[in-house]
Amino acid sequence: MKQRPLQWVELSRAAFLHNLQQFRRLLGDRQRLLAMVKANAYGHGMARIAVLAEEGGADWLGVHTLAEGITLQDLGIKLPILICGYVPLADLEETAVRGLSCTVYNPETIEELGPICRRREISARIHIKLETGTHRQGVAQQDLPKLLDTLQDFPEVKVEGVSSHFADIEDTTDHTYARQQLEDFQEMVAGIKARGLDIPIRHMSCTAAGMLFPETHFDMLRVGIGLYGLWPSRETYVSCLQRKRALVRLQPVLTWQARVAQVKRVPKGAYIGYGRSYRTTRETRLAVLPVGYSDGYPRRLSNVAHTLIRGQRSPVRGRIAMNFLTTDVSDIPEVQMEEAAVLLGVSDGDAVTAEMLAAWAGTINYEIVARLNPQIPRIWAA
Repeated sequence: MKQRPLQWVELSRAAFLHNLQQFRRLLGDRQRLLAMVKANAYGHGMARIAVLAEEGGADWLGVHTLAEGITLQDLGIKLPILICGYVPLADLEETAVRGLSCTVYNPETIEELGPICRRREISARIHIKLETGTHRQGVAQQDLPKLLDTLQDFPEVKVEGVSSHFADIEDTTDHTYARQQLEDFQEMVAGIKARGLDIPIRHMSCTAAGMLFPETHFDMLRVGIGLYGLWPSRETYVSCLQRKRALVRLQPVLTWQARVAQVKRVPKGAYIGYGRSYRTTRETRLAVLPVGYSDGYPRRLSNVAHTLIRGQRSPVRGRIAMNFLTTDVSDIPEVQMEEAAVLLGVSDGDAVTAEMLAAWAGTINYEIVARLNPQIPRIWAA
């Protein structure tokens, strides 16, 4: 018997394909689009999103781990896949055998990968990650010659691309630092070319950079959050207006809903939930929803957020538990058991957006969607 879900994430195929085409229009004929599907496609469901990205004309897919790359290959995905995170030395052989491209910034990786390729009589494709000021993954300019010297010893290791990443392009409207990073990237790329290395794919641009600065597109644009219909930040939106950039028209892909498990009356002065963090000031009708922080609904939304039921706002009352939350439906008298409440999305003209949830929880929209429990059923609509 097919079970009826207590909660579900509904996704719009049309919205995702629309967003992908919005970014495709930013690019020239020879520029590629890499769709980032790491972190379960930012909480949207990697398997289905990857297939849609391939259908919609993405040129590459980006993942964080070897395991994610293997999952996509096992699904029959034919697009080239770039592992953007670290690949442990013990996993390099499988990465090379599977033909996955990996991000490299340590000479030790090349020293391990080269002999593997020689022994297996195969080649490996790598993308050198350049450190330009984020000080996370990447090889610093002063260390680049050593890495290039190591590459010369192993011609089986092919440089397919060179990349970097902006530190705060979406956190500010002052992009002085980003401009400096761009200059440093171009200087390091020139140094690599001066060593006689061909670089088929240069890529540095994320969603925000792709929207704001066409000069950062180079040979490939990496798009993450924008594919899912979310702006990287308010600052990015403001920067687009200030720079008179044509706005990318994004459509949120995701709606999160849950069924009302119980409707109950409690008296004035009653305490709600763990820790007695809320006390009613009148006789109150509560709707109990089978959703909690284990599903990705942040505990910090306790007594702060609201859900939508029948298009009306129902404030969250009491502390968010692992598997339950309660909302006040005193002013929505028609609410019945098992009807749908919207946790994230639109209902009859009102909306709870990822940005709203993020602001209430003191975080960013990326975290709100990326932390949605993968076990929540994903239901696709046209």
